[in-house]
Amino acid sequence: MADTPTTDQAAPKDAGKQPKSVRVVLLALMITMMLAMLDNMIVGTAMPTIVGELGGLEHLSWVVTAYTLATAAATPLWGKIGDMYGRKGTFMASIVLFLVGSALSGMAQDMGQLIGFRAVQGLGAGGLMVGVMAIIGDLIPPRERGKYQGMMAGVMALAMIGGPLVGGTITDHWGWRWAFYINLPLGVVSLALISAVLHLPKKRAQARIDYLGAGLLTIGITAIVLVTTWGGTEYAWTSARIMELIGIGVAALIGFVFWQTKAAEPVVPLHIFRSRNFTLMSLIGFITGFAMFGATLFLPLYQQAVQGASATNSGLLLLPMLGAMLVTSMVAGRVTTNTGRYKAFPIVGGVLMVVGLYLLSLMDTDTSRLTSGLYMAVLGAGMGCLMQITMLVAQNSVEMKDMGVASSSTTLFRTLGSSFGVAIMGALFNHRVQDVMAERAGSLGAKVTEQSAQLDAASLAKLPVAAREAYQHAVSSGTHAAFLLGAAVAVIVLVSALFVKEVPLKGAGPAKGENAQDGAAAQPPVVEAV
Repeated sequence: MADTPTTDQAAPKDAGKQPKSVRVVLLALMITMMLAMLDNMIVGTAMPTIVGELGGLEHLSWVVTAYTLATAAATPLWGKIGDMYGRKGTFMASIVLFLVGSALSGMAQDMGQLIGFRAVQGLGAGGLMVGVMAIIGDLIPPRERGKYQGMMAGVMALAMIGGPLVGGTITDHWGWRWAFYINLPLGVVSLALISAVLHLPKKRAQARIDYLGAGLLTIGITAIVLVTTWGGTEYAWTSARIMELIGIGVAALIGFVFWQTKAAEPVVPLHIFRSRNFTLMSLIGFITGFAMFGATLFLPLYQQAVQGASATNSGLLLLPMLGAMLVTSMVAGRVTTNTGRYKAFPIVGGVLMVVGLYLLSLMDTDTSRLTSGLYMAVLGAGMGCLMQITMLVAQNSVEMKDMGVASSSTTLFRTLGSSFGVAIMGALFNHRVQDVMAERAGSLGAKVTEQSAQLDAASLAKLPVAAREAYQHAVSSGTHAAFLLGAAVAVIVLVSALFVKEVPLKGAGPAKGENAQDGAAAQPPVVEAV
């Protein structure tokens, strides 16, 4: 799959002649990535206050669901539009749409308006992460891109740790509306920097956007996300509504795949999946999202219910996992840059992820914070080996003209993985908690958890001592089941990593025995240096 030079390849060379400008662009991209990562975490902290002012408690879940649905559905479209009509304008349009949605959400007067405006915000958010990854793919060759993995991981870690803290502080001192307004100054700075210093060629594709393919993909993704969001909570997994959504989703995705073989300019060109490495990275990204978001959901719950941490401290107690992820990501990036080799990292990451999740499944009511911190560090080290390497190898496996769809597809698989992880691990967790509560506390236990298996600190404090101890054992049992499932699923990462073919990274220079398989390793460097 050898590339032919495209207009995309000229721009990075121009950018490469101005390293200071490239660094300014990277700063703007990091700010934009922070916007994408922070938003849900800040808003999640502000939700109780929002409900208190706007009402509409019964629609509360839709504030998050509308944003998630819109983001997932828009992600592949932004990637394709960037490939067809130019990366810079598309990226700036997604930022503007995100900021418009943020401003409208801050001005919402009732829950219905807030849900609608969050959907607008989500449509823009779908292009933020894709734009960041695709522009970095344009500006920096894969061999050099490893240097910036630490920054990527650092932004993710900072967002995960700082999101709840920032959200709580803003809500307490400025009001919940500033949880949305805070995006505006950051977004304006990012827009100004990108407009001034990012120079990529303008493109105009002759083919029209594949609207039918986009519609089928949107319907399929929407049905999948709704199944994973509603299943086991709003509706029973075997209910007619869930079965209908599954049927609609499967039919839409089958129709989408068929149509992509016929479309003149497909939303997701199926030929990118002919690369073994790209397909494996998509699968690894899906499983990484499955495990990572499951872990970040259940670890704070365990720390609050069993280890007695406050909501704020439970976020800080994730530091061992996030710190290890940051360090290993930086090490992986440096080694990849210096040697041009990367296959070891998915393998090591798969091993550490399986071991880390298995160790976390061993936690019980007597596990100390030090021990759980060490277990989290093992998992974090595994994710650090995988988070950016998956995107790096995926981008290295396609032609430059498909950089946007490669970035968006990888991001979409990780997003869908996180949806499935939260849903499936959550269903298993809830089932175990309710069973153990019924066993240990009888009818009282069943009554306590009949509405939700996840109790907040206030509800937990009101329980009788016997019921509270039963709940701690129940949460311990639930996290055991969830993490054990995660460890079993993570074995797929390890097996997939063993089949990755180490194709020399573009920009690394010719290698002995180099060929053009699995992603056009033989094509010329994208940029001289940054």
